[in-house]
Amino acid sequence: MHASVTELLVTPDPLHPQRGQLRYGDRVFSCVLGRSGINTKKREGDGATPTGRFPLRRVLYRADRGPAPKTSLTLGTIAPDDGWCDAPEDTHYNQPVHLPYPASAESMWRDDGLYDVVVVIGHNDDPVIAGAGSAIFMHVATDTGEPTAGCVALTLADLLEILKLAGPETTVEIST
Repeated sequence: MHASVTELLVTPDPLHPQRGQLRYGDRVFSCVLGRSGINTKKREGDGATPTGRFPLRRVLYRADRGPAPKTSLTLGTIAPDDGWCDAPEDTHYNQPVHLPYPASAESMWRDDGLYDVVVVIGHNDDPVIAGAGSAIFMHVATDTGEPTAGCVALTLADLLEILKLAGPETTVEIST
């Protein structure tokens, strides 16, 4: 493995705010952002990618879809009953849960491949503030580059390349 990268920098394309670049060192990758672009005041359901500097908490992947990504980040597998609570009024808001769950929760086991590899970004998790946004990930982009609900999405190949270099000390800075 290569030396760890300590900062990933995500910036929007000024002409297309749902698209951007993720940089580390002298490497540049195209990425897709939230349907509302990047916002400094993230709220649940606004479709925006939040600004700030965040740790990369861990990597989750579908073991049935491919081998474990090569990374020094903590790895976990995604199971069919894994979800992520997105109900601000719930005590498990912005936390992993098991489905079915009594409050609103997104399924992590997706048929479309977008969550085959997911990097959990440490946004609104220490502490969790109700309504300030949940489930902010780096994940696989659609083939057509559709905007996300607030995440940063890349091609699977680019995401795997970034993970080879990322480590526990790596942060992602998302700026306008």
